[in-house]
Amino acid sequence: MKEGNFIDYVKLHVSSGKGGKGSMHLHREKYIAKGGPDGGDGGRGGHVIIRGNKNLWTLYEFNFKRHIKAGHGEHGGKQRSTGADGEDIYIDVPLGTVIRDTDTQEYLDEIVEDNQEIIIAQGGMGGRGNWHFKTSTNQTPRYAQPGKEGEEKDITLELKVLADVGLVGFPNAGKSTLLSVVTAAKPKIADYEFTTLKPNLGIVQHRDFQTFVMADIPGIIEGAAEGKGLGYRFLRHIERNSILLFLVPCDAGSIKKQYDILLDELRRYNPEMLDKERVLAISKIDMLDEELLAELKEEVAQDFKIPYVFISSVAQLGLQELKDVLWEKLNDSKEI
Repeated sequence: MKEGNFIDYVKLHVSSGKGGKGSMHLHREKYIAKGGPDGGDGGRGGHVIIRGNKNLWTLYEFNFKRHIKAGHGEHGGKQRSTGADGEDIYIDVPLGTVIRDTDTQEYLDEIVEDNQEIIIAQGGMGGRGNWHFKTSTNQTPRYAQPGKEGEEKDITLELKVLADVGLVGFPNAGKSTLLSVVTAAKPKIADYEFTTLKPNLGIVQHRDFQTFVMADIPGIIEGAAEGKGLGYRFLRHIERNSILLFLVPCDAGSIKKQYDILLDELRRYNPEMLDKERVLAISKIDMLDEELLAELKEEVAQDFKIPYVFISSVAQLGLQELKDVLWEKLNDSKEI
């Protein structure tokens, strides 16, 4: 998925370095015509290392560089001198990046901490020099080991946004508007579906200078778990959110039905998503008069056992109450 500079999915071909050859050198000096073996070991090939960087938020730079190659180890020298190791190559990625084998889609590892390092392709070992092979019956071995080949892999990097609260809802439910009102984020807002094509992060200011991170994620459509619409490309972004904030507009035909569809899509994608804390926000209540709002509150009270809040981003109604509920839930989940 990409929009502007935001890229959250790339495929790379990585190659570690080959180990250097061991030396077959025999010791020679002015008064020593036939010295013993003194060939040194070859240096190790360079590793390809994936490293977490908290200052990054996209995989954009890999849009232009898809082949990553580490340096080869130097060959061994005389007087048992070991060749230099090949240069290690570091791939800096944002926190929340998952690494998979491109061919098998096998999960390899993930980056969740700043400066965390994962060797994704090991450099080949350097070959041993001939002095290792000297024996009582073979005083001058004239062979040494070649360096081992490095590894070659096709890997896929997937970025999963790290946020405290993830907004879940159908397209055009008002998620981007809510994010723009409660944070300083400036997501694209328009009156048509799939305005948001990339996750947007914003910092919510709560009471007493407390803050938490909210993510506006592209909207779900029915069948997203099977890949319809933006499919799993957006669903993975809400796997890492501590709390899921379901946003359903008050003019939906049935708030309960919309909520159940959203919940079912999450369940079909990953049943563990249902273990997360959930909060429901019924949006756009500025369109209702007092009588209709009272009826809706009665209906929601009967249908839902999770915390719910009635809000209007445009009219700035219920937003502080919503932040209070989210903050309380966040602190409850951290204490568990």
